[in-house]
Amino acid sequence: MMKKTLLLYSTVEGQTLTIMEKIAEHLTAQSPEISYDLYNIEEALPINLDDYETILIGGSIRYGHFRKPLIQFIQQNTQLLNSKKTAFFCVCVTARKVGKDTPEGSLYVRKLFQKVQWQPNLKGVFAGALYYPKYGWFDRTMIRLIMRLGGEKNHDIKQNYSYTNWNKVDEFAKQFYLLVIS
Repeated sequence: MMKKTLLLYSTVEGQTLTIMEKIAEHLTAQSPEISYDLYNIEEALPINLDDYETILIGGSIRYGHFRKPLIQFIQQNTQLLNSKKTAFFCVCVTARKVGKDTPEGSLYVRKLFQKVQWQPNLKGVFAGALYYPKYGWFDRTMIRLIMRLGGEKNHDIKQNYSYTNWNKVDEFAKQFYLLVIS
């Protein structure tokens, strides 16, 4: 019997989608019995949420906030989310620092779950990436300033920086797989 899994993401530059795709690869590598659908939560969803046994939502932080469509989706679907097996992960550059890389240590995750009534079975926090060459002048300047305030002194704005700990993503993917098959 196929177990249907829904993977939803909200991303600014694409790192959340990249992480979600890595988790999806892990699912299919573990079991051909698992089928999944992957959608951007910020677009109209052509599906019925009731059709899925397990739902994973991933969202990124930009300038200290999750994107509004992510929060709205969670608030509009709280009852359904709480009736299913669910998981959540946050992607933010601050998670590159030990202590801020857990759901308990992430101010953003703590604030989100104080604001919404959803309680996922599994939560994760992953460090994101910076894509300076893609940014306009304002974003490049602001992000570089924020990074300097956080202790990063020599960011070359001609380079990309990935802080994602892929071993941590793999561990989360294993835990999510166990949730899917439970």
